[in-house]
Amino acid sequence: MSNSDQLVSALKGIVGEANVISNPDQLKAYAVDGLIPKAVVSPGSAEEISKVVVYANTEKLSVVPRGNGTKMAAGGVPKKVDIVLSLLRLNKVLEYDVANMSLSVEAGMTLAEVQKKLGNGGKGNFMALDPAHTDKATIGGIIATNASGPRRYIYGTCRDMLLGVKVVSPEGAINSFGGKVLKNVSGYDMTKLMIGSWGSLGIITQITTKLLPLPEASATLLVSLESLTAANAVIKKVIHSVLLPSAIELISAKAAERLGEKAKYLLAFSLEGVAEAVERQATDIADFSKKEGATATKVLKGADDQKFWVRLRDFSDDMAKEFATPIVLKSNFLISKHTELLGVYEKLAQAAGVSAAFVLHAGNGILYTYIFEKADKSGIADLIGKMTAEAAKCEGNLMVDSSPREIKEKISAWGQQRDDQIIMRRLKENLDPNGVLSPGRFVGGI
Repeated sequence: MSNSDQLVSALKGIVGEANVISNPDQLKAYAVDGLIPKAVVSPGSAEEISKVVVYANTEKLSVVPRGNGTKMAAGGVPKKVDIVLSLLRLNKVLEYDVANMSLSVEAGMTLAEVQKKLGNGGKGNFMALDPAHTDKATIGGIIATNASGPRRYIYGTCRDMLLGVKVVSPEGAINSFGGKVLKNVSGYDMTKLMIGSWGSLGIITQITTKLLPLPEASATLLVSLESLTAANAVIKKVIHSVLLPSAIELISAKAAERLGEKAKYLLAFSLEGVAEAVERQATDIADFSKKEGATATKVLKGADDQKFWVRLRDFSDDMAKEFATPIVLKSNFLISKHTELLGVYEKLAQAAGVSAAFVLHAGNGILYTYIFEKADKSGIADLIGKMTAEAAKCEGNLMVDSSPREIKEKISAWGQQRDDQIIMRRLKENLDPNGVLSPGRFVGGI
């Protein structure tokens, strides 16, 4: 019996024959940066995951956790991919505590499924997250990659809402951290540590999170502007006012066009709350904008309001119609530098002859760059290097949110190396001495 046959046989013994994929043609769909696994396994419990991980340690095999695969084109190129471990069978709501506004759910449920169960016809609660690919992204994957969206401006990120996690360690131990209370024991805050760890420090099997009540009403205000100077003035006025939009997005002309809007620069404000407050905010922000030279304003409500944010949030889905693996970059930097850096990026792309669209989370210091070129076009890797350097000048960095392997091999997918990477490397060595979980995918090739 070959090594591959032994592996498949062992995995079938743990999770059952129906929950192991070993057909070479089927395995291609689970490749990570072109590396095809020897098997895909779908455990149905934390106990089964533990047994798979223990087996992988014994046989010196690598394990890459996976939900629906929405983030598999991000991060570094893995050192090896032996087993892809799917979490999709862990898809239950475990406890919905209405009184305490908390939820415990398994990691394989999609965020869209969770929101639907919580919504109660618009009168229930919701998880305050809106990352890209909400219909497909699993809860575990969102936490593991610390994914967020436009509404992080008001609601924050995973770190602000996660109360506890259940995790299978890199050596197979099943551990629970945190809970419904905010108090934590001394030492590492393991709940926080799992956020954004990319499956390299443990496999998240379930989470407990805070919930919020659904807002009574919502609307979107769109503001068309002719310059970044005017856009910056409007943003600053809103941020320093008593108004509190749930999202402020600054969108370049190319991005706006693909969203069905025409503007040199488009500001999008998401407004939520009681109906009267939503109306008042839309009026006040429109007045601010007109005084700063806005050429047009428009309010979206109902289905149009929802549709706009879904298209913006899932911008790269539209790109996937043209590119098998879209090139998407995520930069972070000082908030005070947001429009300045957007202007620099536009000039760099133009000088390189690269077609690009930009979407800025104004007020959060997050800028997404969408490159509408084939990966083999010369100059793209050099452009990414220059953008990374500019982000670093603004006390930030740049990471690859999605890219074909040939781009990653020419650049650092996690941007410029930082001093804290040494800490993460030591943590990885302590928690995963055999390098079993997602080797090479996390920051610094960890």
